[in-house]
Amino acid sequence: MLDINLIRQDPDGVKNALLKRMDVLSFDELLSWDQQRREAIPEIDALREKRNKVSAEIPALKKEGKDTTEIQQEMREVSTRIKDLESTFTDVEASIKTFLEGLPNIPADDVPAGDKESNEVIRTFGEKPDLSSFETKDHVDLATSLGLIDYERGVKMGGNGFVLYRGDGARLEWALLNYFIDEHLKDGYEMVLPPHLLIEECGFAAGQFPKFRDDVFHIQGDDGEDSKHFLLPTSETALINFHRGEVLTEAELPKKYFAYTPCYRKEAGSYRANERGMIRSHQFNKVEIFQFTRPEDSDAALEELIEKAERLVKGLGLHYQVSKLAARDCSASMAKTYDIEVWIPSMAEYKEVSSASNAHSYQARRGNIRFKREDTRKNEFIHSLNASGLATSRLLPAIVEQFQREDGSVDVPEVLQSRMGKHRLEPAE
Repeated sequence: MLDINLIRQDPDGVKNALLKRMDVLSFDELLSWDQQRREAIPEIDALREKRNKVSAEIPALKKEGKDTTEIQQEMREVSTRIKDLESTFTDVEASIKTFLEGLPNIPADDVPAGDKESNEVIRTFGEKPDLSSFETKDHVDLATSLGLIDYERGVKMGGNGFVLYRGDGARLEWALLNYFIDEHLKDGYEMVLPPHLLIEECGFAAGQFPKFRDDVFHIQGDDGEDSKHFLLPTSETALINFHRGEVLTEAELPKKYFAYTPCYRKEAGSYRANERGMIRSHQFNKVEIFQFTRPEDSDAALEELIEKAERLVKGLGLHYQVSKLAARDCSASMAKTYDIEVWIPSMAEYKEVSSASNAHSYQARRGNIRFKREDTRKNEFIHSLNASGLATSRLLPAIVEQFQREDGSVDVPEVLQSRMGKHRLEPAE
């Protein structure tokens, strides 16, 4: 959530920044409400003070035999005026809150305006694999022939948008997750296994609610209405709430966490014809890395998260690129995002396996997460950052396609071989 003081001080600057990611925006109504609220506060305080003072004097006046009828009538009118002002104040406060909750984060200065077409490729690693010497297969055919994924039984169990890992596919998935976990532990991050069912406050703090509330799976209550719980769409939604409502000490920052969870997302109707198999599904596995930092440290923390995500993909030997996202392609909560995207040969496209993002103080304001400065003893909002480290649903397709061989087998990345107990995946008999 944005600081209204910033809007009040520089409405045009904030507006121009937000128009990088919005079509239209006006702060006129918001600033009018803000003015009403600021004017109401001293008037309410003055009237309350007057009412308290005069009310305290009335018993003494009566004791002296003086007529207090007019004074009491005046105080009734004062009370009515206070109630009217308080009602207006409450309505204005609600309008301001709703307006601010609906605003996305301010893009960082170096984030380009526009949508996906304005994304900037920053660097690439390795070369596209040369598969021209034989007839290649896509990841769906490879996963089927190698017995890694049972697509039909996945649909039979969960419906469209769900897959079933089996045999070496399940082992490969688990090897990937353990590879990520081991690397994050080496880097000093604390492991967290959060609940998969979260409450409404978690979605709000993450910046996903109320605007994107319909993008997640909600649990239905006994009365047929949505309950207060929803299935987490990413463990970022849980991790931002780790310190919700808390004041941390400056000395304990940065806080570094990672979590493994399945992720559950609707994304209904968003499938493209070439996004077969596991490229986009309702449930997928992901390890998420997260930091809480001082504001002055968050830029460096973002670089650390990008480097960590890249190191994992490099370790797998996959060809990939890093892109800085344009403002409209960043999620609404994020000020800046970099995507690490692996090459999928059959699609001739790069697909994101990690988004590394800096939310600045946007999520912290929504979740009221602060730290106390040692020198000033004042509380400030922390900065929150997250990155996938990594999501697996596009990695398995990239591995089997980039490392496929002419005989239909697939080489296992070296870092996974000891975990798999084999160096090659062979077609099922």
